[in-house]
Amino acid sequence: MNSRLYVVVLSLFGFMGCSDDFLDAEPLTEQTTSNFYQTTEDAWTALVGCYDGMQVATGAYAEGFYTVSEVLSDDCFGGTGNSDGFGYQAMDEFDINRAPGSVNLLGGVWAGYYKGINRVNTLLQYMDQINWEGQDALRERYESEARFIRAYLYFDMVRLWGNIPLLTEPSAENIPQSDPDEVYAVIAQDLLFAASHLPEEAYSAVENGRVTRWAAKSMLGRVYLYYTGYYGQPDLVGLVSSAEALQHLEDVIEMSGHGLVSDFSQLWPAASTTDYAGEDNLEVVFSVKYTHTSDYNGNTDGNHWMVMFGMREFSSFPYGNGWGVTVNSKLYDLYSDTDSRRLSTIIAIEEEEVPFDNQAGQREYTGYYNKKYAPMVDEEGSSLAVLVGGVNFMIGQFQDYTVMRYADVLLMAAELGSANAQTYFNEVRQRAYGDDFSQIAPNQQNIMNERHLEFALEGIRYWDLMRQGVGTAASEIAESTVLLNGGVETDKTISASKIEATQGLSQIPNSQIALSGGVLQQNAGW
Repeated sequence: MNSRLYVVVLSLFGFMGCSDDFLDAEPLTEQTTSNFYQTTEDAWTALVGCYDGMQVATGAYAEGFYTVSEVLSDDCFGGTGNSDGFGYQAMDEFDINRAPGSVNLLGGVWAGYYKGINRVNTLLQYMDQINWEGQDALRERYESEARFIRAYLYFDMVRLWGNIPLLTEPSAENIPQSDPDEVYAVIAQDLLFAASHLPEEAYSAVENGRVTRWAAKSMLGRVYLYYTGYYGQPDLVGLVSSAEALQHLEDVIEMSGHGLVSDFSQLWPAASTTDYAGEDNLEVVFSVKYTHTSDYNGNTDGNHWMVMFGMREFSSFPYGNGWGVTVNSKLYDLYSDTDSRRLSTIIAIEEEEVPFDNQAGQREYTGYYNKKYAPMVDEEGSSLAVLVGGVNFMIGQFQDYTVMRYADVLLMAAELGSANAQTYFNEVRQRAYGDDFSQIAPNQQNIMNERHLEFALEGIRYWDLMRQGVGTAASEIAESTVLLNGGVETDKTISASKIEATQGLSQIPNSQIALSGGVLQQNAGW
């Protein structure tokens, strides 16, 4: 599969049919459930549609899952423009009173995720209708990939909102929210199926961008740690124990062929303008693929949230302009001077002598921006997204989102008590510190501290805090400081009580509650 396969945009499928017998003839121009799901080629097309659904759900919205994950964390402020509405501050401060009109901030995201899930459910429902021509292994592979995508989408949703309707087959029924345990049971079952039915082959034998056995096993580790931590349970809904989660991770380490890129900076385009390791480097266990071909005619293939992390309406090679979600200065200060990850993670305006001159237009200015997911320009200041053919810098960003890195697998295995915990922990730290590397014990606190430094600004930190308990997350995120709004010093407060009141969950879009006729209930605190 070409790494940009997912530029294919499928509208799966406005299925129609007639009930009168005398009209029961095959449509000549329309694809229906009766005439489409027939061949392995049809199955492949539908599977590509599932990948596309995931791409759109995760990439089409400025306030998508990644953006929200960072704004909710202690690593970023809402930022944006000094004359913008305060929706991002409402998210950042867990307080809808900051922007009382912003009751549908995540409305598109909610709908986009369910559209993606519907594509998967439709394919799974019609698997038996397809003539697999005796290719049982192919069927298992396609079903595994589709079920991984469903698990991935539901895991994002249940973490964001906690209380969501659960659909495992196509349906237009207006159903209430399910107990999170029911959602996690489907997630676990889907990932276990993928982990046992996808080919047991090195990642390099699989086309870039497709789900592998190793991605499924790695995600089982992540889901196990989050569920057992946030909900305080001993196992993953009775389906995965601690020992089993660890074994899945050990399998990835032993058999996948994945490893660490030797230079941390080479993982990120803006940090390694001449020696970027590429989107298919050996450390990427799973990523969501994006490309530059989004347009305003319904094609949504790009990384539309990345523009949120660019410097506010200012560019300076290699960093492109954007809408100015800012990085907390505390994150920059957290890194030691010998930690190579700091320079690759954060754009430091003063320290790098970036001639940023738009403080008047920037809200919550800190002097720091996201480098891992920074829009980029060439030396003449032209957007790389436009240079490769994008419509504009806003919707043409094409950097993939790395969902899971091998470093995460190592640290999760260490956290779960691997006999090799010290070795795994050392591997990650030695890459960061080089000759200044010093060995420390891989206890829980040290591992969580290392995860913060290793995965900062990758959409992981907030969920690592939440799985340590809402109280712990609230105390870490809570802040009272002074930031610059339009160049003017302004108080900024994030209250621990607000985080605890919401249990760290996001606001369910009011539009969805209204459409449900009140069947859906708003999360507490919103």
